[in-house]
Amino acid sequence: MKKGIKIVTIGGGSSYTPELIEGLIKRQATLPVRELWLVDIEEGQEKLKIIAALAERMVKKAKAPIEIHATLDRKEALKDADFVTTQFRVGQLNARDKDEKIPLRYGVLGQETNGPGGLFKALRTIPVLFEIIEDCKQQCPNAWIISFTNPAGLNAEAVLRYSGWKRFIGLCNSPTVIGHRIAGLMGIPNEDLRIDFAGLNHMVFGLHVYNRGVDITSQVIEVLCQYNEGKEFDKRFENLPYTPDFMRALHCIPSPYLRYYFFKDEMLKHAQADAERGENRAQVVMRVEKELFEKYADIHLDVKPKELEQRGGAYYSDAACSLIDSLYNDRRDIQVVNTLNQGGCSSFADDEVVEISSVITREGPRPLTVGRLPIHIEGIVRQIKSFERLTAQAALNHDYATALMAMTINPQVMDENIARQILDEMLKAHRQYLPGWTIPEV
Repeated sequence: MKKGIKIVTIGGGSSYTPELIEGLIKRQATLPVRELWLVDIEEGQEKLKIIAALAERMVKKAKAPIEIHATLDRKEALKDADFVTTQFRVGQLNARDKDEKIPLRYGVLGQETNGPGGLFKALRTIPVLFEIIEDCKQQCPNAWIISFTNPAGLNAEAVLRYSGWKRFIGLCNSPTVIGHRIAGLMGIPNEDLRIDFAGLNHMVFGLHVYNRGVDITSQVIEVLCQYNEGKEFDKRFENLPYTPDFMRALHCIPSPYLRYYFFKDEMLKHAQADAERGENRAQVVMRVEKELFEKYADIHLDVKPKELEQRGGAYYSDAACSLIDSLYNDRRDIQVVNTLNQGGCSSFADDEVVEISSVITREGPRPLTVGRLPIHIEGIVRQIKSFERLTAQAALNHDYATALMAMTINPQVMDENIARQILDEMLKAHRQYLPGWTIPEV
């Protein structure tokens, strides 16, 4: 009889992995993980060795009975897995750098999830996800796949629409981060606060906020009106405060990524200036990761270093491990995931993937019924969903015309001529990661 849980992490050499280890260690009493397999590709072999050694030190210090395995053999690792997590980046950070910089040459924000950069990240990533799923069908057909790989919502749309694999959940730490910050602003313990989220990944909105069951949405909006005056809600974004009039009309909590659309020109100028200084996000993360791996390689380090939060990994362990814990233990608590809508939000079809507050059961997420999105945000969210669906289709069919249409209708582009130029240049720049595509000679 099998003893304990087996988890396989694809992209095990990621700088995020210590967050996952920490989360599993914290949940030993309720989540009896006995095997953690860290899988990577040959280009990530050195990082994988460093991460595996750190993981061994962390579980040893915690006296956790978790066996750590590191391998480049994905099929071997996946055999009889209970949970598979993904956190990989095809082309690594050099590809992200191109995703951010090439669109800027055409006066367009690259934006690596919901912009032209996200389109190309999806074109590189979705075929690899489908390869992983084919392996899972053979090696662990009953496993849950928890995907932290960006673009999280778009990937989930492709998998749940086209792969035939149903036990797949996309995950992002942004709603968790927003929840912690709202709790801090309101002086409310995290466990007493609940926010009903709905929308799409990086285009999600907190529609209602509750303090121990009491609706405090209006009070939160008023606090945000004051907080936005001269302060930053998220230090990764330029200090661009919404006016009180705007916040009151919005009457919900926006993802910080909404600034890419509602402060489009300012964010573009900011991104262009960053890129000129070598301070675009990909370059910053490269430096942060270099410093992190220098720390990880220290044989005396046996805990997750605080600097990991600079990488954007804050609360990753809470999001990923809480989800695994709830699936395994049938907790029926509420978490925000990317899953099939199934009637949760009436702005979407039942078979479309949404990021939404859901009850987590052993059988999977059950979205809360939140009604229709407010009319002033429904349009742009639907536009992003159209972009996601076309991008998923293009990724699987290697179809240039569909990719061109997806690029053109993206809110950051909205111009066929510019869309074609960006598409052609990025196809050439990423050709080694786009097998099956016909690359235009431009």
